[in-house]
Amino acid sequence: MMGDLGVEEELSSKDAFKQYVMVKKDRKVICPTQCLNPPANMPSVWHITDIVRQEKLANLSSLSRCLLRRSPENSHQEKEWGEFLGFLQKHKKVATGKDECFQFFILPPKEGSGFSCTFAYYRERGKPSECPVGKASGSTSHLIEDACSPYSEEAVVGAQTCNLSAKASERPEKTNQHNLVRANPSFLTTLAHTHSGWIFGAIAEFVDNSRDAKATKLEVSIDMIFSRATGREIPMLCIIDDGCGMNHQEMLRMVSFGHNQPDVDDPNRIGRFGIGFKTGAMKLGKDALVLTQTSNSRSIAFLSQTLNEGKDNLEIPIVSYYRYGQFMELDKQNETLFKHNLKAIKEFSPFDKYLIGQKVGLFSREGTGTHIYIWNLDEWGSNYSLQWESGITGGSSFHQGDIFIRSRRVRARPGQMTQTVPLDYSLRSYLEVIFLDPRIKIYVQGSQVKSRPLARSLSKTVVENCTIMGKSVQLTLGCNQLEWEQANCGIFLYWHGRLIEAYKRVGSMMHNGDKGRGVIGVIDVTDLMADDNGHVWVHNNKQGFQDCEAYAELETWLGEKSDKYLDEHVDKVELKASSGVYKPDNEWVQCDKCRKWRMLSHGFNSKTLPLQWFCYMKPFNGKCEIPEQEVEPGVITVSSKRQGYSFSADPQEIKGKLSRQAVGTSKNMGGNVSSHTVDDDQANDYLERRKKLRRSCRKS
Repeated sequence: MMGDLGVEEELSSKDAFKQYVMVKKDRKVICPTQCLNPPANMPSVWHITDIVRQEKLANLSSLSRCLLRRSPENSHQEKEWGEFLGFLQKHKKVATGKDECFQFFILPPKEGSGFSCTFAYYRERGKPSECPVGKASGSTSHLIEDACSPYSEEAVVGAQTCNLSAKASERPEKTNQHNLVRANPSFLTTLAHTHSGWIFGAIAEFVDNSRDAKATKLEVSIDMIFSRATGREIPMLCIIDDGCGMNHQEMLRMVSFGHNQPDVDDPNRIGRFGIGFKTGAMKLGKDALVLTQTSNSRSIAFLSQTLNEGKDNLEIPIVSYYRYGQFMELDKQNETLFKHNLKAIKEFSPFDKYLIGQKVGLFSREGTGTHIYIWNLDEWGSNYSLQWESGITGGSSFHQGDIFIRSRRVRARPGQMTQTVPLDYSLRSYLEVIFLDPRIKIYVQGSQVKSRPLARSLSKTVVENCTIMGKSVQLTLGCNQLEWEQANCGIFLYWHGRLIEAYKRVGSMMHNGDKGRGVIGVIDVTDLMADDNGHVWVHNNKQGFQDCEAYAELETWLGEKSDKYLDEHVDKVELKASSGVYKPDNEWVQCDKCRKWRMLSHGFNSKTLPLQWFCYMKPFNGKCEIPEQEVEPGVITVSSKRQGYSFSADPQEIKGKLSRQAVGTSKNMGGNVSSHTVDDDQANDYLERRKKLRRSCRKS
């Protein structure tokens, strides 16, 4: 039993061993504390089960004693500790609790001594081997938070001490304690395999998070930054948005290893599985720093393979502040933990306090958003998997910056023969079509991505509606000149308005590489790919759908409708690549303010539009409040014919037109080839039929 020392003498003892103890009541945290001179087998969490009057405990002086000193992580815990000791002091009561190997009694502080610390008596019950190992593991509700807190590490030490003190010859006693899982740092490498097939899927995870955060602007770029570890500049991927940001709990949720999936499929959110940030970041690079700000908080998180190299348990430093008037105060942490986490960030990353301050300065005074910085990027041989170009300021669209996959490999698709699929290796091309209804402004390497809503850029458009397994679906089919030139075709499948599968060949497209060339379908399958229990049939990397009955039925229906469209609207017309193009039924432009799409008037040259266009400009000349026009469903639209032409099929008239066209052919070779119309197709059909007639059958 320790001597009857005063509080001041015990606090000044430098040799006293300290262990962190979490004091709880009714499963709620009162305050973390430091225990001076604790017993060897003391649990790291004290659960108060009863509060009794002090005079009923007359024999406490015969027990061992230790000192509890508050160590709050935030102002709320500090307040709770003061109110707890104040209650004990006012009513002269003692807080007690016990488990199978330990019993404690927390005394009220003496009058005038303050509420920073107090004495506690304890009784060790039974042999050390009888102490359940699980009792020393502390709270298990937040494993990542435990791994970042100082008392969790000592809790593990306490558990090992309790376990090793048992004699080897003794038979281990049975226990009903649960097995708790801690993550090894090598698990970060395993997470990266989620996007091993296509690295742009990792970037798409961050785009999804930005859209879920209601961001209006997203910037993706690769910049060079000086690394103290290598002594040279290294590339760093920067992903910056102006969304709503995250507070401490939301940040903790993001870096935690999964969470309960929602019971209801929210149509306004893409993120669902709780692994997007971690799988995306660890595929793109070994280290990632997240800087986020809400209207009243700011947080920094560091997910790093470099920091955790050689460790047994994963550590994720988090530094959080909350706004208090004009100042930022520490949130959810004490100063010791704050310094430890900040030191780890500065030691194992290119960021020091000045660079962090510079990045924080990118937020306006009331601004919100999230910045993600990733370095030690994924490698491809002796180089990096990603290749980037900065582009030319003020140049044309052909000189804009872009980020490429270095291999330029095309993803495998059944029936596909072409190797020209920019969407597979150009980030700019992928982000042009990533959203069914694009609203967010996206920048790649400093230049804005021009969104390409596929359903609005088709010609000979047909809209098909159907009910599959009780769920309504709508398919838009049409022809696209760009896809025809690149020998592409297929269906674009969107889920929650985000592209999941591109160029999916169905029906006869799968058996003939050139069948359906230039034909594109667009469909949103959000409702169909969800059951009534909130489960969704989408892979957790959001790059494909699971094999299920709904998907099989969808494939069959898509094949039937695509083949029908080819028979009725494509195969009947012999379109020549050298003389005609698929001109969109209508041309559209997006306002840079309200992000609504406006249909251009017939005959207006879209190439004359400025890079930044607003609703008040020509040819719309309207206001942003005007509702957006929609593509008319079920209507087949053909490009307008040239002036002076009719749909007459009289052979002599067609023959006369052909002779007049022959005169001006050489003059018009450099003109706009989009003038090819239905009249030209009829003329070509007539000539083909004439060529096939036998000489004896022709008119003399």
